Amino acid sequence: MIIIIFTLALLIGSFLNVCIYRIPNKQSIAYPPSHCPKCDTSLKPVDLIPVISYFLNKGKCRYCGEPISPQYPIVEIMNGLLYLILYLKFGLSLIFVKYAILTSLLIVVSFIDYKFEIIPNGLMIFGIIIGLIFNIMNFNTSFVNGIIGLFLGGGIFLIIAFIGPMGGGDIKLMGVLGLIFGGKGILLIALLSFIIGAISSIILILIGVKGRKDTIPFGPFISIATVVTMLYGNEILRMYLEIIL
Repeated sequence: MIIIIFTLALLIGSFLNVCIYRIPNKQSIAYPPSHCPKCDTSLKPVDLIPVISYFLNKGKCRYCGEPISPQYPIVEIMNGLLYLILYLKFGLSLIFVKYAILTSLLIVVSFIDYKFEIIPNGLMIFGIIIGLIFNIMNFNTSFVNGIIGLFLGGGIFLIIAFIGPMGGGDIKLMGVLGLIFGGKGILLIALLSFIIGAISSIILILIGVKGRKDTIPFGPFISIATVVTMLYGNEILRMYLEIIL
């Protein structure tokens, strides 16, 4: 089952790359079929084997020889490993399905936000639909708790936007995550995202990747905090309550 999960996740990762490339450019994710963005040649099945095709072709297009971004195998491997971790944590269960879908969504959000500094509305609508489906099923987060989380998550970042640099996409993303994780969950995600964001920003500035005045997309930090909450949220909250009490 592990091999099946990992293989499926790699294939989904390949589709995520299509989303990352086409959605910001307002292109259809279904048509035309996969093609080289440089020479526009339609790719054959042998060119679309996740990870393997990239290394067999030495990171270049088989038809025009132009370099292919390493983003493609990175996204595929990342999705594969995260699915595998979720499966080992939760088994083949409904919560695994919920978190797997959300993880793939967050990967797309993170790469688009990092590259273009936007979080497309279409992705947020998809997240709301997923959240509502699971909340109506009263699975893991009740409908009422989800609504509370939506307003709490979006509200916190809306307030921050009035006093500091915070994009509208981040506000919507936190609202969607609040709908999915509820009140307690979104508060933990918010706290962790600030901690992860602060540490990462300092490191990026120290190694010269970013300057002090450069904007640093916050979506990837929210995504990392969300994955940590998926895997260890209950343990972190339990540890916090034990310390406080």
